[in-house]
Amino acid sequence: MNYQEVIDKQRAFFETNATKNISFRIQQLKHLKSVLQQNEELLYNAIYSDFKKSKYETYTTELAIMYHEIDLALVKIKKWSKKKSVSTGLANLPGKTYIIPEPFGTVLVMGAWNYPYQLSIVPAIAAITAGCTVIMKPSEIPANSSSVMAKIINENFSPEFFKVIEGGVPETTELLKVKFDKIFFTGSIPVGKIIYQAAAKHLTPVTLELGGKSPAIITKDVNIDMTAKRLVWAKFLNTGQTCIAPDYVMVDKAVHDDLLVAIQRHIESADYKIENQNYTQIVNQKNFERLQNMIEPEKVYFGGNCDAENRTISPTVMTRVSFSDKVMQEEIFGPILPIISFDNLDQAIGDIKKLSKPLSCYVFTKSKTIKNKILQEISFGGGAVNDAVMHFMEQNLPFGGVGDSGIGSYHGKAGFETFSHYKSILEKSFLIELNLKYSPYTSTKLKWLKRLVG
Repeated sequence: MNYQEVIDKQRAFFETNATKNISFRIQQLKHLKSVLQQNEELLYNAIYSDFKKSKYETYTTELAIMYHEIDLALVKIKKWSKKKSVSTGLANLPGKTYIIPEPFGTVLVMGAWNYPYQLSIVPAIAAITAGCTVIMKPSEIPANSSSVMAKIINENFSPEFFKVIEGGVPETTELLKVKFDKIFFTGSIPVGKIIYQAAAKHLTPVTLELGGKSPAIITKDVNIDMTAKRLVWAKFLNTGQTCIAPDYVMVDKAVHDDLLVAIQRHIESADYKIENQNYTQIVNQKNFERLQNMIEPEKVYFGGNCDAENRTISPTVMTRVSFSDKVMQEEIFGPILPIISFDNLDQAIGDIKKLSKPLSCYVFTKSKTIKNKILQEISFGGGAVNDAVMHFMEQNLPFGGVGDSGIGSYHGKAGFETFSHYKSILEKSFLIELNLKYSPYTSTKLKWLKRLVG
């Protein structure tokens, strides 16, 4: 495929100004929701083939999020797209100043494999809402999910406006040689660096949604049972293949043992199995083996069962873990939960801060003082207090990382802003013109300027 030709056609269509028409964007968003709904069975079957993911989890973690994002955009698009008046300084009176949001242009959206639908389509929804044309490149790892997205979108949208391009590393490498007006990438930190380098050659702005080791910090005053229940759900959702899953737990030594008992109880109660429609496969053999190598049998408190034939690993809890262990050297991205106890909160915070800034952080405490201390002292993308993962569902909260966990954010209005340039305008009339800015520059004019400027 000649990628340059595809981009040129999209850029030519963008230059017709068709996408700047709000009614056009609304029409395309409604059409997208319609074709997704019409093809839900195809989407369910494809992702089941890749992950053995149930319809329930596919709807709640993929389709529902996309539908909600479209619905919010349809309600808010006119407000988000309006020019915004701002106050005008004395130097430019009489005059007015305002800001106009305009679409970046032709954008590339690169999705991740762990939630293949929503992590590709939600940023595409934001780009459409902002008025961009979109090339979408899903991850090739869940091949069936990638293929069905290409089929649905390419059969229902003009390629000059919205097109899916499939492929692996060679195709992505060639695609990145082409100049885009914006690149949005969700994936790993190493690949994010490659994307950033490729974009820099064209001075293309990027949004990078990456990952990292997201901690959960638990103090001794919590409701242990509720804390364990929420942690277990958040960790083992999608078999731990979630970028904002609690990667490891830091728990006050006073409640360490109680927490372990409660976590085991809730894992057993959930009865995580593919046949129970609440568990999935590890995405491929490479990731299965990577996760298997992280498990040190002598440190397994619960679980640790690996089934290579079916690519499943049972929910696994590890104790007596140190920051030098293999499981703490990289983002886990699987159903393994290391538990580390502490007896000094300042030291625990210090240990967390030695690692790269995480995408998320979760604080479980009843203490307002401790909550504020952790939120103030640890830098992270976003998170929750006394819950985990659920902040992702809030459309009014921008979602994104900081440092190694990402650049930029999206969801709701933040997504619209991510794919928009905000053009600053000063508008003046011809009625009056002060001569202060024109020569000759006299001492009298300087006095007046000092009075005006202060």
